[in-house]
Amino acid sequence: MLLEFHDIHKTYPGGRPVLNGVSLSLDQGQTLALTGESGSGKSTLLNLTATLDRFDSGEILLDGTALSRLGDADRAALRRTHVALVFQQFNLIPSLTVGQNLSFHARLAGRHDPEWEAHLTRRLGLSDLTGRYPEGLSGGQQQRVAIGRALAVRPRLLLADEPTGNLDETASAAVLDLMLALVAETGAALLLVTHSQAIAARLDRQAHLTNGRIA
Repeated sequence: MLLEFHDIHKTYPGGRPVLNGVSLSLDQGQTLALTGESGSGKSTLLNLTATLDRFDSGEILLDGTALSRLGDADRAALRRTHVALVFQQFNLIPSLTVGQNLSFHARLAGRHDPEWEAHLTRRLGLSDLTGRYPEGLSGGQQQRVAIGRALAVRPRLLLADEPTGNLDETASAAVLDLMLALVAETGAALLLVTHSQAIAARLDRQAHLTNGRIA
């Protein structure tokens, strides 16, 4: 089992409980859609998995490693090498070209592989755009760069938070197709947060969060 959530609780300042005993698991190479209403804790669970936040109780295991036992340096190393994120807002670095954005995380992780990066660039339809800057790209193109940047490190786990939420229906379908194909190619697991039942239905499994619990 690659990823395991065991009775996760999380309360934000002010006493508002967000997660109230979440237990869930994800195998290597498996894709899982996490659905639920706004405020149900979907993004919070993703942030906890990415070690961007800490849970109050319970445990998250990633490839057998207990996240609660990791210090700041080990958490940062985990994000660089094992876990990659794709956000709704793209989060590209505006001062870097498409090519530089694609290789940015892989270089930080010491995993820059020009051959793999060139393959991703071709598969994502970005070969003619590597010298451009993010401001000159459409939303769909920017999201393809974000996916390529995340997968350039060959992560064990890809986390995606509403990755097509800012795209129109046609661009959304194209981006989802590419992401699922490349995730399958790398053998990574995918945990994807979405409001869309149509998107959720494309993944191997679905889990629905309501009132801080898996329904």
